[in-house]
Amino acid sequence: FTSYSPHFDASQGTLLEVWHEYREKGIAQNEAGEDGELPDERTLQEAYNPQSWDAIEIDEQNNEVTITDPDVSIDLGGIAKGYAVEQVKRELEERGVNGAILNAGGNVVTIGSKSDGSAWRVGVQMPADLSDSTLAVLELNGSHAIVTSGDYQRYYVVDGVRYHHIIDPQTLYPATRWRAVTIVCSDSGMADALSTSLFTMSQEDGQALLDEFGAEAVWVTSGGELLYSPGLSEYIVQD
Repeated sequence: FTSYSPHFDASQGTLLEVWHEYREKGIAQNEAGEDGELPDERTLQEAYNPQSWDAIEIDEQNNEVTITDPDVSIDLGGIAKGYAVEQVKRELEERGVNGAILNAGGNVVTIGSKSDGSAWRVGVQMPADLSDSTLAVLELNGSHAIVTSGDYQRYYVVDGVRYHHIIDPQTLYPATRWRAVTIVCSDSGMADALSTSLFTMSQEDGQALLDEFGAEAVWVTSGGELLYSPGLSEYIVQD
């Protein structure tokens, strides 16, 4: 997937760990009524390594990963939950389950239909500070994954600015293009990676990536406007 999108880079664990430490400290500071702090530019530049994949050797035959540079680490937070839910779905299907819905919090997977034969309905929520309403209800029949990435749950505040957990590897800072991105596709792991990637990309570039994988998306702008990929309308039953 990384060959398609440099916006999703699991090899930047060292950079993400810097932001994780500042975010956890910042959350505690915010709860105490204080401002959080930002990592300085030098710290971010030292943590970022554009050639980090060169230090990662993957032996698929033996299921082994070797990292040859001690300053490089892997962070699978942008795909691990989606991948895990996908494996559960496949196991259930192999055991003959023909109707189920799995909810892992931001990662939803459907199998088949309800017991009465009707399609599953999944509500996608707006960021709470924009609206308490549901931005769309998706009707899904068959095997689908719905994954949302957003800036409104894991964040801290510095000088009135929200700094969340989705880091753009091209700026080294939390992405600011969107408030939320929801993906619909057939594979939960891929949906997880796509939602993280599209969160850091323009709509045009994001649509090109969706087309590569046969996926659909809805974007939420900073002002609460909803933007849809062309094929998403076939799933929407309520706006």
